Amino acid sequence: MAKEVSGLIKLQVRGGSANPAPPVGPALGAKGVNIMEFCKQFNARTQDKAGKVLPCVITVYADKSFEFVIKTPPAAVQLMEAAKIKKGSPESNKKKVGSVTWEQVRAIADDKMSDLNCFTPESAMKMVAGTARSMGLTVKGTAPWG
Repeated sequence: MAKEVSGLIKLQVRGGSANPAPPVGPALGAKGVNIMEFCKQFNARTQDKAGKVLPCVITVYADKSFEFVIKTPPAAVQLMEAAKIKKGSPESNKKKVGSVTWEQVRAIADDKMSDLNCFTPESAMKMVAGTARSMGLTVKGTAPWG
């Protein structure tokens, strides 16, 4: 018989560095999850991605056990790495802070394809390009589809 789900927790934690301090501790403690057990498992599974921000969805069951799924880093974080900038523009429509190429957008879209709500690589690229535009980045070159 399937376990009864008592809640979902969504967190963004740096790979390999989960610890009981906020935001992890209070979020898990409120649902009654063993915080140290989560930290050990998360750090073990994300050692190869140390330092990168990783979204994580934790499913908490009625008997206080849990499972978690680690997703790919957010598109905004990957775009900042690709453009080699620290943060996005405060006025993205007026002040541009960097640029990325369509090849970089394609690489990020391919990486994020499993987490995005789209079916084709072109639509994934359009979503990533939209994120870049809202961060104050310009996408150089011509779009591959037109």
